[in-house]
Order: sequence, then C-alpha cells, then structure tokens
Amino acid sequence: MHVRIFLISLGLALLAAPLSAQLGLPQVELPQTGTVLDPVTGSVLDPVLDVSEDVTRKAARLADLRERRLDRLVRRNRDILELDAAGAPARKGTLLLIDASAQDIATAQSLGFEANGIERIDGLELVVTRLALPEGLTLAGAQRKLQEVLPQAEISADNLHFRSGPAAALPLMAQPVARSIATPVGIIDGAPGDGIAVQAVRGFADGAPYPSNHGSAVTSLLRYAGVRTIRVADVYGTDKAGGNALAIARALGWLVESGSKVINISLVGPQNALLQRAVASAQAKGVVVVAAVGNDGPASPPSYPASYSKVLAVTAVDRHDRALIEAGRALHLDYAAPGADIYARNAKGGRMKLRGTSFATPLVAARLAAALDHGGGWRQRLDAEARDLGKKGPDGVYGRGLLCGACRPSR
Repeated sequence: MHVRIFLISLGLALLAAPLSAQLGLPQVELPQTGTVLDPVTGSVLDPVLDVSEDVTRKAARLADLRERRLDRLVRRNRDILELDAAGAPARKGTLLLIDASAQDIATAQSLGFEANGIERIDGLELVVTRLALPEGLTLAGAQRKLQEVLPQAEISADNLHFRSGPAAALPLMAQPVARSIATPVGIIDGAPGDGIAVQAVRGFADGAPYPSNHGSAVTSLLRYAGVRTIRVADVYGTDKAGGNALAIARALGWLVESGSKVINISLVGPQNALLQRAVASAQAKGVVVVAAVGNDGPASPPSYPASYSKVLAVTAVDRHDRALIEAGRALHLDYAAPGADIYARNAKGGRMKLRGTSFATPLVAARLAAALDHGGGWRQRLDAEARDLGKKGPDGVYGRGLLCGACRPSR
C-alpha cells in the first residue's frame, strides 16, 4: 500500500513528460529521447505519459520492460552470461570468494570448484578468489550450493551493471561554464572520446579503453561543471560482459589509489557482495561515491551501487524541475539534478541531447567536489545549496533538494 501511495504522489508531482532513458545494455547506444524502442519487439513505445493514466500501471510497465530486457540480454548471450541465484545477469561460469581463508578455498575445491586465480585489489585491501564451476551446475545452483556449505563466506556472482541513460548525436557542444574545481573526481563508465581532456584513462575490460557515447557524456558534463582533474576507469571496453562487479571493484581500487576523492558511477545493477565491500573500503579511505538511481521507474527493484550505505543516490528532473517519471529508486535518496533537455559530448566530439539519471549524477558529483574544495562539512554545504522541491524537507522523489539547477548545460 505504501508503494502505491508513493507512486500516486509521484504522479501528482508530474505533468506530461517524455518517457525514455531505459536501462542501457552493454555496447548498445539507445534511441534518442522521445523515441523509446521496446527492446523485445523493436516497436516504438508511447513517448508521452498521460497524467490521466494510472501511474501505478505505468510504473509496473517500466518494471516489466526491465525484466524483459534482462531476459533478452541473457538469452542472446548464453555463451557468456547467466542468471545468478537472485535472477540477475552475471558472467557465466564464475563465482567470486571475497577475503576467503585457505580452508574456504580448499572446501570449494573439494566440491569440484576450481580456483582460477587469487588477486588483491590495490587501493581497497580486498582479496578476490575466482572460482570456475563444477561441470553440470548452473551459476544459480552453484551459488546456492557453495553458500550452503560455506554459510559464513562472502560469495558473489560477477554481476553486470548497466549504463543508466541514452543520448543522441547533434552538431555542436555547449561551452563549459567558468568554474574551477580542484578536488579530483573519478568516473567508472565507458571511456571518453579523445577530444575530452582527462588526466588518465585505464581499461578494466576486454578491449578497454574504448570510447563510448555514455562515458563521453558523463565525462564532458563533469568538465562542463568545472572539475579540472578527472580520471576515467573503462569497465566496458568491447566486452559483452562489461560492467561486471569485479571490473568495477578493480576500477574503484585504481581510482582510490590514484587520489580521486569523489567517484561518479552512472551505472545500475543488483546488490553484489563484492561491490558492496569495495564501496565500503573506498568510503573508509575518505572517498565519496555518487551513483545514479537508474531509469526503470519507481516500481523497479532498488538500484545499486546507489542503494549501498552512505553512497550519494541521485535522481533527475526535467527543465521544469519535474521528477523524471522513469527515474528508478534506491533504498535512500540524496539529491536531484537536471537530467533532461541537457547537452554534452559524444565519443566523436559532437553534441548530444541527454535524458536520464546518468547525466544528473556528474552534476551532483561536481557540486560535491566543489564543497570539498572548501573543506569542512560537505553535507552542510550541499544542503545549503540545494533547492527544496516537492513536499517540504527531504522526500522520496527529490531527496534533499535540487543541486546544480543553474548550471544546466543547454544549447
């Protein structure tokens, strides 16, 4: 009942809005705002939300589309992807043991699992053991079996995480605003194009670094908002299983070790034990992680890493400061920022029109970095800067308020 009340409240807060920026699949550039393709049938979905239509039904439809998209992704890539015990896509044939003891590894091997490598993730003090599955076991079955035998062990599938917003190319790029933010910011995404200046790019997937429109947009928005020092970790490359948890954990370690104080993750996925530990380790070193809530609507499952403890969860608004109807949800919500009718660069240096929570996230990350430039309590600075929207005080639609409303990258 409380979910229905929330959805109805959300619907009353919105006027008609284009419906786009659904879950991005690896290596797939999604259609332009206002033309949303059904990923299963290829047909064009109704791009406008009629406020007279039942909002709960619209939210359920978004959630259903998400499930169909994920099912289609796995069916089309059965050679490399499989569903884990929670029904989430992951790299096929691989389980991950986190900080496992020698006895845990020996027990796994006695059950037919094969240790394919043990690695320490620099910067996070995590040790990950990669296990190949016994012949004949599905990923879900193997995960349940190993957890039953090792109930205290941290066992994780190598889950995929997806970009949370599409973009389409236009002729030119808006000029940056005149700001200079010194606090270094890291990005975990695809690589930016050559025309977007960054301090460093490193690949953590097959074929990486490989320029992507999504990574280029997120990076150029950070530049636009005034961040001087940007490092980008490409966790996609040309890998069909890109965006996996192990790649993101490695990327987090590199960015922490390289000195990034804010890390932008405009990606969404399921809860994952390895990534949860990696985020907590980064936070313990004073790093603040900023993440998008995704674009699968308020009836979708909570998105991660946005839902992990102390991660700044970001939603998006349109040019009229209305919450995007497709914005997903997290277990908590911190801030909103512009995420529609804004512009950034694509991988070839052209201009893109954007929509999605992916693109609100770097604007919040930039304001956080600016707050850290001044030292002291960054939360108080952001709260003082945020403009309250919706009902008075923090709420489940806009969080603690709108940041960067005046720095909207426009034509």
